[in-house]
Amino acid sequence: MRSVCVVGLGLIGGSVLRAAVAAGRDVWGTAGSSADAQGAIAEGFTVLDVDAALRRAAEQDALVVVAVPLPAVDAVLRKVGDLAPENLLTDVVSVKGPVADAVAKYAPSTRFAGGHPMAGKSESGWQASTSTLFTDAAWVVTADEETALPAWREAAQLALDCGAGVVPTTTLEHDAAVARISHLPHVLAAVLGAVGADGGPLALALAAGSFSDGTRVAGSRPELVLAMCEGNRAALLDAVDEALGRLGAARGALASTGALGATVQAGHAGRVTFDAYRSAGRAQAMVDLTGPDPMEELRLVGARGGRVVGFDGDLAAVALPVLAD
Repeated sequence: MRSVCVVGLGLIGGSVLRAAVAAGRDVWGTAGSSADAQGAIAEGFTVLDVDAALRRAAEQDALVVVAVPLPAVDAVLRKVGDLAPENLLTDVVSVKGPVADAVAKYAPSTRFAGGHPMAGKSESGWQASTSTLFTDAAWVVTADEETALPAWREAAQLALDCGAGVVPTTTLEHDAAVARISHLPHVLAAVLGAVGADGGPLALALAAGSFSDGTRVAGSRPELVLAMCEGNRAALLDAVDEALGRLGAARGALASTGALGATVQAGHAGRVTFDAYRSAGRAQAMVDLTGPDPMEELRLVGARGGRVVGFDGDLAAVALPVLAD
């Protein structure tokens, strides 16, 4: 199994380190936070300074995992470009476009495939990390035109070893999708939290499940939310515009007729469809990685809501959702 160097040992990076070690890999990490570094060392994990960690990665041809917030990515990739310039490289940052641009600028000779595990908690830091955080989670591994299949497969195998299913898609499609289902919910939760608090003590004393559920992610560290959402500005603007259009239509209907049926029914239908995808059966299929365009075949798996669940030689085993009629 290929060794792994994890740069950043917060919630996600720490969980990658734990899960990869549990899978039997040789793994070491480095952390900008002394609390994260000391926490990992106290539990017996190998933590080095960033230069030593990347030099070891270069010596062992390890897979380097960038697991820092988006504002720190450029500095890390400069180090990678200097000390491990030809290594396999992936990341777990929640926005893919800016990371891909930074890789092209600072570490262009690395063998890169972007990554994003769709898992997390409102807590952060090493102490919040677990080896099971990614179990059964979706983990995007970008399959762009310029992505080399061997690099994609190495990043995908790490995701599988961490317990996730791999969703292949492009950088652009990933950022558009997460703007809708991750970044917009953070914005809406922030707005809902502020509107609720503006109601004063009585409103907050009466708040129960719907307010609590709707504002859960507003409890995340603001600096992490800002890095995530502002880093996906263009796609998030599109999603916000669509949400504002729907809110505007709801307000107009409520003001003119007192009716919210169209808005509520559309939301209900969306939730029912989401639940159907989560509970759908899975049809098994294989993608031949020696075929004429395996990356396009993999992208089609992701576009259909499917996942890569394993490898058998030159075949990728995939699971595709089967929705009831």
